[in-house]
Amino acid sequence: MNIKELAENLGLEEDEYLEILELFLDTGMVDIDKLRSAIEEGNAEEAAQAAHSLKGASGSLGLRKIYDLAMKSEEAARNNSLDGLAEYVQTLKEQLNSLAEIAHK
Repeated sequence: MNIKELAENLGLEEDEYLEILELFLDTGMVDIDKLRSAIEEGNAEEAAQAAHSLKGASGSLGLRKIYDLAMKSEEAARNNSLDGLAEYVQTLKEQLNSLAEIAHK
């Protein structure tokens, strides 16, 4: 993942993008926790809302892999299909952790 390229795509300096990315990582982890809790509680609406939030933020930052996973999670939750969503949540968390490592280099 090329942070400089992502920043340029949004018309930002790399340091500006990294600041926004830090906020995204913080809120993204909160969204993932909400998504995980909603799945455990069987609350499809809450799961869809958490996935939607993550989808919107990641899309705005050009983070395609996270966006795609969040979109699939949201669609599944909106279809009241929570089975298998735990896998998406784990992959999303791994993606955010990888992104955090890149951002903190």
